[in-house]
Amino acid sequence: MKIRELIQNYIPYNEQEENDKQQMLRWIDTGLDLFTRTNGMAHFTSSAWVVDQSHTKVLMAYHNIYHSWSWLGGHNDGDEDFIRVAEKEVREESGVQHLQLLYPDIFSLEILTVDGHEKRGVYVPSHLHLNLTYLFEADIHDPVFVKADENSAVAWFTKNEAVQKSSEPWFQERIYTKLNDKLEDYFAKKECGSK
Repeated sequence: MKIRELIQNYIPYNEQEENDKQQMLRWIDTGLDLFTRTNGMAHFTSSAWVVDQSHTKVLMAYHNIYHSWSWLGGHNDGDEDFIRVAEKEVREESGVQHLQLLYPDIFSLEILTVDGHEKRGVYVPSHLHLNLTYLFEADIHDPVFVKADENSAVAWFTKNEAVQKSSEPWFQERIYTKLNDKLEDYFAKKECGSK
């Protein structure tokens, strides 16, 4: 499915998602390359909200650039398969091997601001991440490791701890809290559907 159709078909969860969905569609309609970092203004990224088998814990990494615990994910870098990118990033950034997609569609979408920073000695100007998030389940018993050029720690936290561990207020209030709320809604609906 093409990116415009994928986002057009997404049903927003709240006002943030409705607004960000409309902005993403406008970016797509510019015709600019949004899948590579050569577009220094905005480009697509894929993230993962990774829960354990009990769905009570979330896998997070301590991000070196943002100095904060955060979800896992990264740039699409030319790959239009968002699920594949999210899964690859989880494996690369955390080391978990037993990973499965819990929900086949976009779980969340958001436009994220990225402040200017240095990466590998090169200055990266401020820009936007047009981000799609997917819901995964991982085996909490899998060993984890850091990806030293990106993070300095990887750990499981309860859903509430995952929110509190972030040092970025906007992520705490708008993104991680929303993801936990959506997670609760998703499993509540699944339970109702199975009865």
